Amino acid sequence: MKAAILKNLHEPLVIEDVAKPSPGPGEVVVRITAASLNHRDVWIQKGLYPKITTPIIPGSDGAGTVAEIGDGVDESWLGKEVIINPSQNWGDDPNFYGDDHKILGLPDNGTFAEFVKTEAKYLVEKPKYLSFEQAACLPLGALTAWRSLMTRCRLTAGDRVLVTGAGGGVALFAVQIAIAAGAEVWVTSGSDQKIQKAIEMGAKGGINYKIPTWYRDLLVKARGKKTGYFNVIIDSAGGSGFARLIDIAAPGARICFYGGGTGNITDIVPAKVFFKQLNIYGSTMGTEDEFRDMVSFVEQKEILPVIDKVFALENAEDALRYMDSGQQFGKIVLAI
Repeated sequence: MKAAILKNLHEPLVIEDVAKPSPGPGEVVVRITAASLNHRDVWIQKGLYPKITTPIIPGSDGAGTVAEIGDGVDESWLGKEVIINPSQNWGDDPNFYGDDHKILGLPDNGTFAEFVKTEAKYLVEKPKYLSFEQAACLPLGALTAWRSLMTRCRLTAGDRVLVTGAGGGVALFAVQIAIAAGAEVWVTSGSDQKIQKAIEMGAKGGINYKIPTWYRDLLVKARGKKTGYFNVIIDSAGGSGFARLIDIAAPGARICFYGGGTGNITDIVPAKVFFKQLNIYGSTMGTEDEFRDMVSFVEQKEILPVIDKVFALENAEDALRYMDSGQQFGKIVLAI
């Protein structure tokens, strides 16, 4: 089979023919039709991820058709169109993953290949209304957004939500899920064009975070019948700007961050947190139940993942460089 392989850190992916995997007991082999990229793939290539081993086939997100099944797997899976849950071995505690938790694409070979092996329990049937390319966008990004919003922040209809960095995969899923759940959604971005696209998707409005007074300007924009403050804030940046999220959070607000793209969180005034009774959470990935709940919600609401660009598997390295450039609005997909 053809696969995109990271042979050594800080080197481009190479396309090679490698042995097709065979399913063991409880496992399946999925013929991958489409895979999508995550920043995790770029970080692994750059050596910015723990416990990296090479060579490795990257890729956490994939959708395709079950081609082979191992002993003990229900024969009904054979030939089914599926999405793969990349968050594996979560463990018994839904509040935190166990020591054996792993994400598809490291340490196990991932979805940037014609075939991938996984345990059958990590399969969910692909919603019929989604193409393979759309379905491949869901796994890591939508799961992270779902847990951040629904489990950690306990989103309810009517909440006023701020999603920072609209344009990235997780952020856009957070926007779409929150809107579908009945929340009023606002966004930040460094691109006015991306803010406008988010508004066209149903966001109430947004602000360019490159404006020095963005946080004050956003409160003015968001004022209506309610105050301009936010009940739920979903962030991927961290850094010094996180302190401004504290400023625009409503009393009792829930703030969840799933990344730290601008570095360590600094300059928080403790009194602003405890006098407002704020709840600050960290989150990443999710449980098997959360994955199934996310796919079910997406199907029920007929959410359409946003695809920025599709590359052929042979151009996987170009796709990584495009992701690293930060130009995308939505997911970057590999057609395999």
